[in-house]
Amino acid sequence: MTSRIRTTGVGSYPVLPWMVGNPSRLVLRDAMMAVLKTQELAGLDLVTDGELMRFDASHPETNGMIDYFISRMDGIRKHFTVAERARHRSDRASGYRLLTAGVVVGRIGDGTLNLPDDAEFARALTATPLKFTATGPHMLSRLLNNCYYKDVADLAMDIAAVLRRQLEVVEADTVQLDEASIAEYPQDAPWAVQAINHVLDGILNEKAVHICFGNYGGQPNLRGFWRDLIPLLNELHADHLVLEFARRGYDELDVFTELDPRIRLGIGVVDIKDNEVESPELIATRIERIVKTLGAERLQYVHPDCGFWMLQRSVVDRKMRALVEGRNLFEGRL
Repeated sequence: MTSRIRTTGVGSYPVLPWMVGNPSRLVLRDAMMAVLKTQELAGLDLVTDGELMRFDASHPETNGMIDYFISRMDGIRKHFTVAERARHRSDRASGYRLLTAGVVVGRIGDGTLNLPDDAEFARALTATPLKFTATGPHMLSRLLNNCYYKDVADLAMDIAAVLRRQLEVVEADTVQLDEASIAEYPQDAPWAVQAINHVLDGILNEKAVHICFGNYGGQPNLRGFWRDLIPLLNELHADHLVLEFARRGYDELDVFTELDPRIRLGIGVVDIKDNEVESPELIATRIERIVKTLGAERLQYVHPDCGFWMLQRSVVDRKMRALVEGRNLFEGRL
């Protein structure tokens, strides 16, 4: 029986211990095979590479979600002067509070970023449908100290151009853009949508956008409400959204009745900020509430709220199995 609601991860998986200190291509291949096989055995319908290729042991706090991209692009410097740090702290519009990932000192270019090679590396290791993820242009631009462009919108569009050139030749079944800053900056919608859609329009197959309220040190770090993002979401050229709900609760579900019906939904039913493993019955109950609120035709995917990289593997693997078992229970397959 083919499942109507598909199960997937959001992207990341905990770094395997033998990778740290030995990041050779062969070690990475073995680690990625283990992660892909773990997801297959759990029964996920759409697997990811775990984003293992992006892990940097010298900067583990963000799991490579930002640094992997900006450290390879032209026009960005990773080292900061005292004056540059002071400028970033005084610029309240620049993004993530006092954090900055790099300084923009020239025109953004591809540099040595090679996302097609990353995707091909993973694609060869599994026959299961594959999701490939990339951090989106809004989030990358918001986390940089812009010392070159007239405004952040221009910076975002040049980042979008780089991402589009790379992702338009990626042959994954689904390509997902991760936008984990927009929830706190709905006022960025006019230029953020333009940049995100520029990337989405170049993707070959299924297009997804992941939006959450942050996960830094296992804690949310953004404030906002889904209702404020509906106008932005309605303008996205995405096939489906990948949204955080398990941690926040489901009281805001009804605002998605205002979402354009052409956009399908992926809803989080697994809390990645909690070590407790959800029971299949709880997962099934959450799915039932989503379907009753939004209709069976809207829900395309169920998944964890965000990536799994902050948790222990023993917890992650059981959460994935519970996700699949809960979906099966809801659909009457058990």
